[in-house]
Order: sequence, then structure tokens, then C-alpha cells
Amino acid sequence: MKNLLNIKYAVAAVLSPALAIPLGAPAYGASGAGAEAAGVVTVEVIAANGSGCAPGTATVTGNADDTGFRVRYRDFIAEAGGDASATDRRKNCQVSVLVSIPSGWTIAIAEATYRGRANLYSGASGLHRTTYYWQGSSQSDSVSQTFTGPRSDSWSTTQVAGVLHYQPCDTQSVLNINTELRVDAGTSTRKNSLSMRTSDGDVDTLFNYSLTPC
Repeated sequence: MKNLLNIKYAVAAVLSPALAIPLGAPAYGASGAGAEAAGVVTVEVIAANGSGCAPGTATVTGNADDTGFRVRYRDFIAEAGGDASATDRRKNCQVSVLVSIPSGWTIAIAEATYRGRANLYSGASGLHRTTYYWQGSSQSDSVSQTFTGPRSDSWSTTQVAGVLHYQPCDTQSVLNINTELRVDAGTSTRKNSLSMRTSDGDVDTLFNYSLTPC
């Protein structure tokens, strides 16, 4: 299995520079006859590392309409205050997703939506930060958002790519997704948390992609 992962990363690392196209109106997936011709994009988690995602706790599934895919975390939560330990205050996770596209097509990430849950008491604060990039590319996209207590609810943010970075045609590409959750108890003495766990409800990270013929 280790040799297989090395081969996959080696393939991704030698990819030629991606085609960058300014984004006008968002275009997710292929449409009409184009979608049928494109076939199915397949996704697979080939690596997951970090204090917030032990091996086997991050999964990825494609949307039924083939317009994107979702990343779900089972145990991704940061906590501070109360009986939380110092190491619980910051959690991170890097997930590497192998994306395979049909022959004759190229792909780019058009939009990303991040959803989680905040349980913060008065005086506490939290931070979510995600950066994603294609393996072998110098281009990356990132989003950061802060939270202040008191609040106990779900949160969501959507990031639209300013430029579509298309991958080389007829290749398998690896999308690296780095996410950090951080909580500062501040003046709060109770346990505060920021999470992206699937057990917290409708929580996941959704990537919508754009497909175009080569």
C-alpha cells in the first residue's frame, strides 16, 4: 500500500502547470450532453494526517449529480476551558484526495463550502482556517473565519474561486486540503468547542468543480 501511495504522489508531482482561467459566472460540473459525455469523476482519500483526523476518520464521497464531492470528518474537534487539555485547543488535519477524471476532460475547483458547529461561552473565541491546493501546483486558495462567544449553533461559509486552475488533461490529480480548528477559552471557565464532526449534524466540506473538454 505504501508503494502505491508513493506512485500516486509521484504522478501528481510531475504534472505540468495547470491552466488558469478567470472565473466569470460559476460553472459547476458539465451540463446537458456534456455531462453525459464526461462520465463520472471518482474521488478517493489516499492520506489523512493530523491531530484532528486519525487514520480512517476522514472520508470523501462524490455528489450524486457529479458536480462535486464532500469531505467528512468523524472526530475533528478543538476544545478549551473546563477539563480540556492544552493539546485540545488546536487541531489540524490534512486530507489528500485522489481525483480521477474521464479522458478528454480537465477539472478545476470552482467553489468550496465549509460547515461546522461552535459551542462558545462568553469570553471564548474560535478560529477555522482551510487551505487547499493541487499537488505540484504553486496556486492555493484559503479561507479564515473567527467566532466569538456566546454562541451555540452551526456555522457555514462559502468561498468562490476567483480563478479556475484547470488540471492537465487525462490525468489523476491529488487535491490537498489543510484545515485547522483553534479555540481560546479567554475568560470562560467552561468547556468551549469548535468542530467539524459528522456527528454534529449537517457538517461537511463541499467542493464543487468545473469540468471542461480539453
